[in-house]
Amino acid sequence: MQRELATHAKNTWCPGCGNFAILTSIRAVLKALADEGTPLERVVLVSGIGCHAKIVDYINVNSFYSIHGRVTPVAEAIKIARPDLKVIGFAGDGDAYGEGLEHLVFAAKRNIDITMIIHNNRVYGLTTGQYTPTSPQGFKGRSTPRGALEVPLNPLELMLASGATFLARGYSGGLELLKKLFREAISHKGFALVDVLQVCATFFNMYEYYNQKVYELKEHDPVNHAQVSAKIREWDYNSDAPIALGILYRKIAPTFDEKFQKPGIDAADRKSKLDELLKPRGTTEADA
Repeated sequence: MQRELATHAKNTWCPGCGNFAILTSIRAVLKALADEGTPLERVVLVSGIGCHAKIVDYINVNSFYSIHGRVTPVAEAIKIARPDLKVIGFAGDGDAYGEGLEHLVFAAKRNIDITMIIHNNRVYGLTTGQYTPTSPQGFKGRSTPRGALEVPLNPLELMLASGATFLARGYSGGLELLKKLFREAISHKGFALVDVLQVCATFFNMYEYYNQKVYELKEHDPVNHAQVSAKIREWDYNSDAPIALGILYRKIAPTFDEKFQKPGIDAADRKSKLDELLKPRGTTEADA
């Protein structure tokens, strides 16, 4: 019997929120994976704190709510403990590129086999409009009424320098491309990050701007490092330059989770050792 991916949880996102596009796209990809034989019991979603985090309430698969900025290390821990699982992390730009940035850097450096989908609306929507690391210079919000003084961070440039082996950019105004990018990222063996320009219709409505600026990559070599760097820098989050969407970078490399598993120790033995470590102190064999 095919699993129903929708849940009975009431959706509380604002009308016009870009999160709906991400939800629709990831459900479609998970359904396709299930149809092709991937058991959905082997999929785990991890989310953080923010509007994005509610996505796990609306998808009927295993999930874990982490604290703010800690989506990445939780996803890493799940992958190391259960390397047979597909682990997909959802985080906001404030969540991932602010407090959680160091975790992203090291996950990319390790090339651990997880997928990170970043809901990058360039504003703290849940707390009603403060600026984030990707907000444009001059952004006027609750915490910067006179305009943000900082230039925005280019997260894809940082992820490339950190060792990520799959980098892509999508837009909540383009469902078909989002589905393709999510599918490719989840299928990739290694650390994959999809930066989604996910519009917050309430506090920073960028639909008109993005509709004028975005274009899908056609003639692009995702293994050519110089070309990749140029495309990532083409739009610096602050200019009127065009915004490239699609797979920007892809590389095949050994993954941390593969190297982490010690040779000669089978999965059953690893599980036994993990169960022993997780057993409460003072528990006897009889108690277990």
